[in-house]
Amino acid sequence: MAIGFHTAYPSMDDLRNKAKRRIPKFAFEYLDGGCNEDVSISRNTADIRQIQLQPRYLRNSGICSTKTKVLGMEFDAPFGIAPVGLQGLMWPNSPEILARAAFAHNIPFILSTVTTMNIERASELTEGNAWFQLYNPVEDRLRDDIINRAEASGCPVLVLLCDVPTFGYRPRDIRNGLALPPKMSLTNIMQILGKPTWALQTLRYGQPTFETLRPYTPEGLNLRQLGHFMDKTFSGRLNEERIKPIRDKWKGKLVLKGVASEQDTQDAIRMGFDGIIISNHGGRQLDAAQSTINSLLEINGKYGEQIEIMMDSGLRSGPDIARTMASGAKFTFMGRSFLYGCGALGKRGGDHTISMLKTQFKQVMDQLCCERVEDLSSHLINN
Repeated sequence: MAIGFHTAYPSMDDLRNKAKRRIPKFAFEYLDGGCNEDVSISRNTADIRQIQLQPRYLRNSGICSTKTKVLGMEFDAPFGIAPVGLQGLMWPNSPEILARAAFAHNIPFILSTVTTMNIERASELTEGNAWFQLYNPVEDRLRDDIINRAEASGCPVLVLLCDVPTFGYRPRDIRNGLALPPKMSLTNIMQILGKPTWALQTLRYGQPTFETLRPYTPEGLNLRQLGHFMDKTFSGRLNEERIKPIRDKWKGKLVLKGVASEQDTQDAIRMGFDGIIISNHGGRQLDAAQSTINSLLEINGKYGEQIEIMMDSGLRSGPDIARTMASGAKFTFMGRSFLYGCGALGKRGGDHTISMLKTQFKQVMDQLCCERVEDLSSHLINN
């Protein structure tokens, strides 16, 4: 097996453990945690790993290819980097690290509205191939301006977020003061001093801010005023009335992220979406939510031929990607996993994590004797 990554960190657990040692506790817990009692975040991964695949050893199989098509685009592997807010808080400059790595490996990178790199820089680093996830503004003028910037930057896909009608109840973040406005307590300051590499990198790249939103933020806002600005400017609630002008305006591919029910899938098809991402926000919004893999199995069975179905939340390895693709997903995304890589290995973290996942996924395909990603479903054991 060809190894194209740092052999001291061959698993996601290795990267997570290393990242935990290098990131201040308040920032790591923001990355790592779910909501309430963390039931949903655990269930997501556990249920994916109940999926079993069956090899076919005696068939005449050739070279396995991991190339995958979704939304009319071909990628080198069936996974991409999900949108994550405040990436630069968890590891300084991580959005640039991940965008560069995604472009080099020919996988999609989705930029969040509320992360720490702007649309234009993401486009520059990916030569116009970054997808953009829109956190819907209250004002039409602001919404249209952000969409115009995404179009001018060449973004091929606009992703609308539908699973944040309210913010999740996250006990760790409340204790750590990581709501808006963030609270820099003495405890948090001591945590920073104990992580000198993170602190020095933060000094180098500057305090993380919402870069895409900088043109719309009044100058001189303190942190408390910024919190009020964000609450007033954005609404996480989506409905047909809010979606229609976006569908009319956006000429590229349109994807709805956060789908968890057959009813929302039906509505997405009727409203003209090109694809959906089944997601429960990585277990960060509703602790009583169904696992994403079980939502996928239900939704794909009825609507897999009518709309392109993707999935995130709970995937942590190459076998997890294979299980999800075999269950009917056309593509997968991960968020935390890539930030574990950045936290563990800094500027090498994006390349390492992608290479590791590619190697793990390819090994599963070779072991199954499955030549094409789209044939993984024939290896699914239906319980």
